[in-house]
Amino acid sequence: MRLLPASGRRATQKVVIGDHDGVITCFGIKKGEAMPVFKTLPGQRITRLELGGALNTPQEKIFVAAGSEVRGFTKRGKQFLSFETNLTENIKAMHISGADLFLCASYIYNHYCDCKDQHYYLSGDKINDILCLPVEKLNCITPILACQDRVLRVLQGSDLLYEVEVPGPPSVLALNNGNGGDSGEEVLFGTSDGKLGLIQFSRSSPVHKWEIRNDKKRGGILCIDSFDIVGDGVKELLIGRDDGMLEVYNFDSTNDPVLRYDHALSESITSIQGGCVGKDGYDEILVSTYSGWVTGLTTEPVNREGGSGEELKISQEMQNKISSLRSELEHLQIKVLQEREKYQQSSRSSTAVSAVPAFSVNDKFTLNKDDASYSLILEVQTAIDNVLIQSDVPIDLLDVDKNSAVVSFSGCDSEPNSNFLLATYRCQANTTRLELKIRSIEGQYGILQAYVTPRIQPKTCHVRQYQIKPLSLHQRTHSIDHDRPMNTLTLKGQFSFTEIHSWVVFCLPEVPEKTPAGECITFYFQNTFLDTQLESTYRKGEGFFKSDNISTISILKDVLSKEATKRKINLNISYDINEISVNHTLKLIHPKLEYQLLLAKKVQLIDALKELQVHEGNMDFLIPEYRCILEEADHLLEEYKKQPAHLERLYGMITDLFIDKFKFKGTNVKSKVPLLLEILDSYDQNALITFFDAAA
Repeated sequence: MRLLPASGRRATQKVVIGDHDGVITCFGIKKGEAMPVFKTLPGQRITRLELGGALNTPQEKIFVAAGSEVRGFTKRGKQFLSFETNLTENIKAMHISGADLFLCASYIYNHYCDCKDQHYYLSGDKINDILCLPVEKLNCITPILACQDRVLRVLQGSDLLYEVEVPGPPSVLALNNGNGGDSGEEVLFGTSDGKLGLIQFSRSSPVHKWEIRNDKKRGGILCIDSFDIVGDGVKELLIGRDDGMLEVYNFDSTNDPVLRYDHALSESITSIQGGCVGKDGYDEILVSTYSGWVTGLTTEPVNREGGSGEELKISQEMQNKISSLRSELEHLQIKVLQEREKYQQSSRSSTAVSAVPAFSVNDKFTLNKDDASYSLILEVQTAIDNVLIQSDVPIDLLDVDKNSAVVSFSGCDSEPNSNFLLATYRCQANTTRLELKIRSIEGQYGILQAYVTPRIQPKTCHVRQYQIKPLSLHQRTHSIDHDRPMNTLTLKGQFSFTEIHSWVVFCLPEVPEKTPAGECITFYFQNTFLDTQLESTYRKGEGFFKSDNISTISILKDVLSKEATKRKINLNISYDINEISVNHTLKLIHPKLEYQLLLAKKVQLIDALKELQVHEGNMDFLIPEYRCILEEADHLLEEYKKQPAHLERLYGMITDLFIDKFKFKGTNVKSKVPLLLEILDSYDQNALITFFDAAA
């Protein structure tokens, strides 16, 4: 969605929006009613809509990308351009600057000038957004690509000028202040894990200006705009997130952003714009949401100060609006009943054909670094009735505060059909978005399935599948600590670069499916649960995997040899185990284990302490430590509830570490596991390290 520039000094702006049905709708608002300007016929789904025009003139030409085609319309709806790009993939991102058109498919960037091919670039990972620094300020074309591998790539012609690392996968780019700031080089970025930042892109090197972490654990950022909504002459920052959160930031004296206002909507915000739409003289923040709603938040006072006559006039205006909405709603309800009846009658006839209603599911399955869990977000254009979750690997479902659905678990047989989890979420009326949290176990891999059933007739269900990978808790990172004690796994054999890359894609998240360009590639990963690391370097015929966690090497060895066997490829596997790495990993686990043991101990004491408090009437007689437990009781219980099986998970990791250490020596120590668990129950770090060393 975009707002067209106002045609006169006092005029309101028109809204133009492109949808999944391929329809472009342009409308204005008059007396609270939407007044259509033009509407195009349905076609291919519109993936991008941008405004353009000659440089230094009002940007009022409408450009849309659908499939591999770009079309241009005037503000009256007359088509003046149809440009078939012949790209093999659909256009995902688009930017327009004068006669220059910048397009991106999944991995490919193309630059056209007057619809003639100029430059081309193949990215190492998926491109999520594109932007070009303002040509009128810098007198040169500088495209910037936001890529899934947490990198912003700055191009010059068809070549990479330099790349900038950002703290999360960037999902959206925007020029600061709408014009790149005073220098024209300032770019805002939003990430899919909810972080926001500003970078100045000079010709030689980038400068990170500021960054906002996502401390409130809000959704990923989908859209950014700059607009002076307060009217103080300084543009605020408008942010739309995928959990429906709208945020307005202004800037303090040191030019750092401060959250001034937020507003929660029930579905993801797909576009956000600031402008004057509903009433002349009153600015608004306009948002479009996933299921097709356009909502405006206005600066117009709802209750003006003044005489009773004026108040009466406003309330009368509101009354008229309410009654018109009521009649519209009644009309729609009658129409729905008539159509339903019509469908029922036609379904009973001898020539009946049952039509499956089409609906799309907007889903996102991502690993959260903060708590080493996966977020599964499911969003449908209509209300969700229920979601069935099925998994063929052991996983834990964690509590989500925003989730109001009622969950029920069904017993399942894990032996004959590998069914480890069956859970049904029954949603409340009008729920269009559901968020689930899942924690997996490394080394156990398979498929998680979500069966999404909306409240539509006849009952229809969409199935979505998500891979739980062998090293599912690993996340891509830009660099690792090379001073840690590392274990090395080396593979050699008659395999191609494409084959070994497909094995790495199978084992690890966040690896691009497309085989990288060149002959050799290195990826770095960090375990989000333990903070251990992995370096993988491979080429045709050989692969090297280094990790400070022996269990990571063990999982890779088992999975890679299984994958090679499936393809009848002979592998020569060798490994170099560093004994010091085991104690190093135990030291990394120590603070987490200590915290969980202490938390479990405190939670066990809460009931007894509460009973004492009731019996004695106060808690003055308790030692400060116990008093503190009572004061924090609610927080402790909430923390404990949020982390089911956390302690068991840590015990499992230590047990795996113990078994893996001796597996590489050719010794089976499974008989000593009960003894290890006894030591863990009366945990002491030194005793545990001694046990690991002595078990040999």
